[in-house]
Amino acid sequence: MTNASVREFKMPDVGEGLTEAEILKWYVQPGDTVTDGQVVCEVETAKAAVELPIPYDGVVRALHFPEGTTVDVGTSIIAVEVAGGAAPAQEEAPTAPAPAAKPEQPAEQPAARQPVLVGYGVATSSTRRRPRKQAQDPAAQQAASAVQSELNGHGAAPAAPAVPAAPAAPPAPAQRPLAKPPVRKLAKDLGVDLATVTPTGPDGVVTREDVHAAVAAAQAPQQTAPEAPPAAPAASAPAAQPAAPASYDSARETRIPVKGVRKATAAAMVGSAFTAPHVTEFVTVDVTRTMKLVEELKQDKEFAGLRVNPLLLIAKALLVAIRRNPDINASWDEAAQEIVVKHYVNLGIAAATPRGLIVPNIKDAHARTLPELAASLGELVSTAREGKTSPSAMQGGTVTITNVGVFGVDTGTPLLNPGESAILAVGAIKLQPWVHKGKVKPRQVTTLALSFDHRLVDGELGSKVLADVAAVLEQPKRLITWA
Repeated sequence: MTNASVREFKMPDVGEGLTEAEILKWYVQPGDTVTDGQVVCEVETAKAAVELPIPYDGVVRALHFPEGTTVDVGTSIIAVEVAGGAAPAQEEAPTAPAPAAKPEQPAEQPAARQPVLVGYGVATSSTRRRPRKQAQDPAAQQAASAVQSELNGHGAAPAAPAVPAAPAAPPAPAQRPLAKPPVRKLAKDLGVDLATVTPTGPDGVVTREDVHAAVAAAQAPQQTAPEAPPAAPAASAPAAQPAAPASYDSARETRIPVKGVRKATAAAMVGSAFTAPHVTEFVTVDVTRTMKLVEELKQDKEFAGLRVNPLLLIAKALLVAIRRNPDINASWDEAAQEIVVKHYVNLGIAAATPRGLIVPNIKDAHARTLPELAASLGELVSTAREGKTSPSAMQGGTVTITNVGVFGVDTGTPLLNPGESAILAVGAIKLQPWVHKGKVKPRQVTTLALSFDHRLVDGELGSKVLADVAAVLEQPKRLITWA
């Protein structure tokens, strides 16, 4: 291609402050022609699966990572040969192969550590480690300088004078293996000493694949790490993870890597459980009239083509209860030591998907009519089942509903979605004996559970909200009288 250049498309931050994403599927291969806006791959972040479009025309030269690889934000994932001059400035120093650009990177270090957009990279690990190479005595400084020279490709010869300069202690800090913080955490979690890992990254940086390869080698004694070919980590990254439980009987155990949505959910729930003091209250309610109303609405022409089910009226009942008790719709600002009361309701609906539990929310649900709420619920559920929920749809929720009743469960004690003050769990609706108008009759009954943050919601407020939801479901006409 005449007057052509190669542009490196980097993994963007497709959410707010995400640091990595897993490549689920490539839609192109080397040699394919791509056009501006064409989707080239699908990635899974900690929040959702997202399709990535390429921002220019050209021919794919290389895919830097295979499917199943988790890649840091700002790392180049695909190289595209384009016509018409040099690449933009932000693409002239791709994250992976950029040793020549190192002298200019320290000055840009603070900005590079911020969340990045398409086409912008982050500082390499070696530049972020420069402040750690300071020493208090000349011998240690000489040893550190020698090691740095070796990493920059000037050979191992300068390191020799540093050995007799001190009794082996000063050079140790400078010889600490180079690795990014997520890789260090991975090594710690897997019990791997980074000093024993053979690095294959730029300038001797230890990568995730190197750590996984070390684990696989340790559990296969006949193959030691030094014998592995240099190109093996990138190509064998997906295979390295299932190799970890090789010492166990595969017929008795299965190990599943925790990443993407499941990893984010686990971290969020641990943070929620040990940050917000949870209180859960329960109420059992006769919802026979609500079930009758559901059947009537299904026949109403205003709801033609819409999803009408008990969850719709439960959501509306909660919105009515919030309007009557607005202080429940709030969050706790730890830094400012303030309670932030929201004058809008972004209603979260917990949805079980093949990738794990997600909680997309209906923006400004408080302002929607019942048909509009039904349409939004239907769209939310369908999008979640298809795995197409966007990161923005899961941000900014204020209160959540989780319907455990669909699994036949009577009730539960739900954990708060981080940043929210309340979550309502809905149990299974079952035909049960119930005292109605002085006689025992079969009635449709369910149990509701409301968990709330006791820092900002006291027992009185929580009880009022739960009682109002129950009252509406027992007598749906209150949707009109309390409106």
